[in-house]
Amino acid sequence: MPEKKTRRGFLGTLGWALAALGLGGRAGATGMSATGKSVPRRALGQTGVEVSCIGIGGYHLGIPRDEQETTRLIRSAVDRGITFMDNCWDYHAGESERRMGNALRDGYRQRVFLMSKIDGHTRAAAAKQIDESLRRLRTDRIDLMQFHEVIRPDDPERIFAPGGAWEAMDAARKAGKVRFVGFTGHKSPDIHLHMLEVARAHGVRFDAVQMPINSLDWHFRSFQRRVVPELAKDGIAVLGMKPLADGHALKSGAVTAVQCLHYALSMPTSVVITGCERMEILDQAIEAARTFRPLSEQALVDIRARSAKAAAEGRYEPFKVTHQYDGTFQNPQWLG
Repeated sequence: MPEKKTRRGFLGTLGWALAALGLGGRAGATGMSATGKSVPRRALGQTGVEVSCIGIGGYHLGIPRDEQETTRLIRSAVDRGITFMDNCWDYHAGESERRMGNALRDGYRQRVFLMSKIDGHTRAAAAKQIDESLRRLRTDRIDLMQFHEVIRPDDPERIFAPGGAWEAMDAARKAGKVRFVGFTGHKSPDIHLHMLEVARAHGVRFDAVQMPINSLDWHFRSFQRRVVPELAKDGIAVLGMKPLADGHALKSGAVTAVQCLHYALSMPTSVVITGCERMEILDQAIEAARTFRPLSEQALVDIRARSAKAAAEGRYEPFKVTHQYDGTFQNPQWLG
């Protein structure tokens, strides 16, 4: 699919994509449930599961110096209606998973949809990381386990090679350690599309795929334009991450935090994952979810227009154009 597309052409594709994802004419209009002031929920692709439209990013939970603050953040989020918890084997050398596992004791684990990610590309490395994540998270099953940082052109071939990580993931799923399977990446839509192609060649359909979803992405190496419609064809859940471009969208001056969240929620996402290392940031995310109404076509056009200059060459999306966010580039031993 070409990078450039007319506004009318994209809106037609978006409407079709939303319908395929069970979100009706606009994200949030249908296919989304809420009770009172709780955080609305959306269908997670075709898994038969509903999750909160906002999810808590695991990396940021390792930032507070006081672990008790992390516990307060997680439990406050759950008590106010957030069910989707993101994490990863490598975040803060496992500290994010360990903190989340501790916070989800006392009945909280049963109230959340728990996701984590692994880096290993070999069967041995992936199997070891899956088991370590289970132990740290204090659970016998992770609801969604994803291949993390699919960011190199040959990552898909390595994962699906004989003796590769897919063998460990498939074995973990069959053993009941993993419920659903997906992959993540923040570098290039081409690599995402290649991963889907290689998976199909091996008879694999992913349950979910995670990628950056923000107004800057619309203009540069766009996952929204190129990957989301492909996921919709197969009913694969779209997990939006970096709705604020890790804060860089705010530095651009083009958008506010709430506008960023409402923009991502207006896309055909099953969940928008955002980092909340302080209570006031969590409060803002929950309020954005509770007050969300799908942005009009004109509002989307306006936000994208304001973001166009800042989006040029990926300046405010450094995760696409630098290795600053590439943990497996800086630590290749994690790949196995």
